[in-house]
Amino acid sequence: MTTPPQRNGRTVIIGGGMTGLAAAYELAKAGCPVTVVEAEKALGGLAGSFEIGEAGTCAGLERFYHHWFKSDVHILGLINDIGQSDRVVFRETRTGLYYANSFYRLSNPLDVLRFTALQPLDRLRLGWLALRVKGVKDWRALETKTAKDWLLELAGPAVYRVVWEPLLIGKFGPWADKISAVWFWNKIALRGGSRGKGGAETLAYYSGGFGALVEALRSQISALGGEFVMGQPVSAIEVCAGRATGVRVGDRTIPAAAVLATPALPIIADLLATHIPADAVAGLRRIQYLGNVCLVLELDRSLSKTYWLNVNDPSFPFVGIIEHTNFEPTSSYNGRHITYLSKYLPIDDALYGMNADELLAFAMPHLKRMFPAFDPAWVLKAHAWRAEYAQPIVERNYSALIPSEQTALENVRICSMAQIYPEDRGTNYAVREGRRIGRTMVEQMAQAAR
Repeated sequence: MTTPPQRNGRTVIIGGGMTGLAAAYELAKAGCPVTVVEAEKALGGLAGSFEIGEAGTCAGLERFYHHWFKSDVHILGLINDIGQSDRVVFRETRTGLYYANSFYRLSNPLDVLRFTALQPLDRLRLGWLALRVKGVKDWRALETKTAKDWLLELAGPAVYRVVWEPLLIGKFGPWADKISAVWFWNKIALRGGSRGKGGAETLAYYSGGFGALVEALRSQISALGGEFVMGQPVSAIEVCAGRATGVRVGDRTIPAAAVLATPALPIIADLLATHIPADAVAGLRRIQYLGNVCLVLELDRSLSKTYWLNVNDPSFPFVGIIEHTNFEPTSSYNGRHITYLSKYLPIDDALYGMNADELLAFAMPHLKRMFPAFDPAWVLKAHAWRAEYAQPIVERNYSALIPSEQTALENVRICSMAQIYPEDRGTNYAVREGRRIGRTMVEQMAQAAR
């Protein structure tokens, strides 16, 4: 029997990633009963963590590499609000690029001038590009352009061929030529905002890892009366008279006065398909995604001195090599060196289905080619993580594709990383949007109660 609609009562949040947690915090803080339902056994979503090291010496580590920029005020503000600011550390980092069998440091403007893969005039064009990007006042003027066309216009064919084209292809594969200039503009503008006076990039991290932050946030929500249901996916949203009345989880239904759905849009489409108009369902399915596979290596030594190495070699199967312990010290991981190898790809790609041993065997010869001294004996342990909906494909005129956060069901809202625009997905903007929509829902419930 269908539960009759409720006007006041519990809000059910589908998804325990940073958006869902930020919204739950706002609701719980305002005294609104809230339940977060997470399909996985742990919270955090794409910022979720796992334990590395031997028994008794385990440390938390992100499944997918994470950091914050100095300009990420929303996540830093939330950390401050829950009394955890002393856990945030800021460090300068070293970034680089691998091209034509050579390593180049690209951490500051002087490095750009020394970038011998480009002719002197093109090095100036590369540096000038960053200034041109900063000069963009209205991103809407870029919506009709692709990143490729805009970059060619700003910096010319040589800079595009050497620096940007390999990265776009590595990130988006067959969609590289279709990616919006807005997506690229935001990426460059964001990184520029994290650079100090000398041009070096300063990034932030949470001491103990993002998993420790997620746990601190969970504790705050629980202390405020929030509840969590983990390890069980939502199978259905129950509806009566145009309103959600409950969320089906396992063999029970959680009564709901309101529902906030935060997973990827195709998952939300499946839950709402029988309750909203067909064109709205099609709109939820219109935005496409790339998956990601991440090979995480525990090593007994480092590969290089670089934290973030962009790989501009089309024959190398990973778009980036991120040596996490060139940012967070090895002392956090009992002396182990942590390296991520990241690859964005369609989920039907053979790499996506590989386990850790298969992925490591695949990566070995490529690592050996890039780092001739590399020996398989350096690898203490390998982990493979994959995410089906890791990166929305941001096409031209993307703003016209974004579905409304308000659905055809009066008390069901959507807040997903595909709706964060013109910014790209990331924990900072997930928190911004989660807190915003949480406050909106609090206000709406307050109005309904008057």
